[in-house]
Amino acid sequence: MSENNEIKKVSLADAIRKKLDQKKQHSSSSQTNTFQAGSAKPLKSQNNKKPNNQRRRTGV
Repeated sequence: MSENNEIKKVSLADAIRKKLDQKKQHSSSSQTNTFQAGSAKPLKSQNNKKPNNQRRRTGV
């Protein structure tokens, strides 16, 4: 058997690391191209106000 036809075995950890590196490079390169100064939306708080139950508790 020739060495060229053999498939090189890669550990799962190495494969995941390699995939993560590719993802990071892709996201960093696309992020710099798509960012525009005036297009950022203002951030909204995701906290919802809880109702004030004091009247119901006190019976007034």
